[in-house]
Amino acid sequence: MKNLLFIIILCLIVSCQDNTEHADLIVTNANIYTVDDGFSKAEAFAIKDGKFVAVGTSETIIESFKSDNVVDAKGQTITPGLIDAHCHFLNLGIGLQQVDLMGTKSYDEVIERIVAFQGEKNLDFIMGRGWDQNDWEDKSFPNKAKLDELFPNTPISLTRVDGHAILANQAALDLGKVTESSKIDGGELLLEDGKLTGVLIDNAESLVMDHWPVSTKEEAITALLDAQKVCFDLGLTTVNDAGLSIEAINLIDSLHQTGDLKMRVYAMASATPKNLDYFINKGIIKTDFLNVRSFKFYADGALGSRGAMLRDPYSDKPGHFGLLVNDIATLQETAQRISNSEYQMNTHAIGDSANHAVLNTYRKVLQGKPNRRWKIEHAQVISPEDFALFKDIIPSVQPTHATSDMYWAEDRVGAERMKGAYAFKDLLEQYGKVALGTDFPVERVNPMLTFYAAVARQDLEQYPEGGFQMENALSREEALRGMTIWAAYSNFEDQEKGSVEVGKFADFIIIDKDIMTVDTKDIPEAKVVGTYVAGKKQ
Repeated sequence: MKNLLFIIILCLIVSCQDNTEHADLIVTNANIYTVDDGFSKAEAFAIKDGKFVAVGTSETIIESFKSDNVVDAKGQTITPGLIDAHCHFLNLGIGLQQVDLMGTKSYDEVIERIVAFQGEKNLDFIMGRGWDQNDWEDKSFPNKAKLDELFPNTPISLTRVDGHAILANQAALDLGKVTESSKIDGGELLLEDGKLTGVLIDNAESLVMDHWPVSTKEEAITALLDAQKVCFDLGLTTVNDAGLSIEAINLIDSLHQTGDLKMRVYAMASATPKNLDYFINKGIIKTDFLNVRSFKFYADGALGSRGAMLRDPYSDKPGHFGLLVNDIATLQETAQRISNSEYQMNTHAIGDSANHAVLNTYRKVLQGKPNRRWKIEHAQVISPEDFALFKDIIPSVQPTHATSDMYWAEDRVGAERMKGAYAFKDLLEQYGKVALGTDFPVERVNPMLTFYAAVARQDLEQYPEGGFQMENALSREEALRGMTIWAAYSNFEDQEKGSVEVGKFADFIIIDKDIMTVDTKDIPEAKVVGTYVAGKKQ
């Protein structure tokens, strides 16, 4: 009898025990776009050890899990953490320590900002970034004369918005002993009446910058942490930094290890001979926060500075075709070497000639090597017959380039070539995926502007009415996939991030608007109110 009573009591105890599982964080009452294969929606999820352990309704999650940390999203929208598939993370931070020339409306305004900056900082060397002569009433390239007059003894280097040209004053040119007769492959020195203007395009930048003081380690650390704050505030949880040195990658790794840097970084090493030797011999470097398995290669320059390589001359500069930053032989040799390794090749190609050369080189060296996920970065102007070559090559494109360049791009390439320019939908239809980024600091960091430009094809003044070449707009689902799971796929990381699914890193953001349903014009106003990496708010 006593044994029977004991068994009954024990059964009652067991039946009354709390069978809920402990979670580090529970989020409920949310409007979650999981971005899984079916693009399904959910209301809640639970997180443990930095990963999603359950996704479902608020009721089922609350019944199955308990936590000391429960967030009621109050109906706000949640998406996977956003991935910028092409940016310059370190350069963003470095730029925050320089003269900001973005949005200047004239060369006089550039001068005004430099004078104000130097009055405050009083530096021995001055750097700035962001000028774009296409935004000025006088759209001709600037001349160094005014800088020489105001700063005869202080070297000044001002980088164009696209990074493919600098304006250097005479003191800066003297660092590299640059003269009118200086020459460099893959670069151009702009002259006016036979005299240096100070504008150096593409590889010609190195004539000055190779002699510029190198940033200190402390300055680089500050730059990375400053950039991290900007990116977290705007909802980015992974950045693809396009073109890094060995030293920069090692610094990023060390800051990850100390816990100071929590931004996940897909690092594209610059495809220099030194970097190729180092990383190919070392092999892929992979942690939860750092992935080094790709090289960034430059084929040509930029359209805005007429450095993009075209198959026919520029419409607004007869006889000028642009230039190749690296010659065809170097492209082919580098591609062959990378194809024989485990590494991915990501090539900057903007003009139709450069894209044609890169696509055909890729096709040759990748024969019999499936799923290499090589990318073309930008893919801005494509010849009609070359679109089909993207069947096995990932287009990595930046939607805000289309809405920034639309004011002058047709002047450069003419109406016929514009049909194959910024053709994101056509590229998507070839490969089945596009990886979306911003190219910041060339464009603004805010990924909501990326999403808006992809679907609306308009600037912030809602110009042009009806959108720019709307046949190449992306749907909202395609745009969100391009900023999450497709970007993760392009990084070989789609099994660990890019969607809200069990087993993946708990990287997600909370947004104050439902960007999938609000009026298109309201998308740029959407604010990220919470950015989480591995389940922890940043």
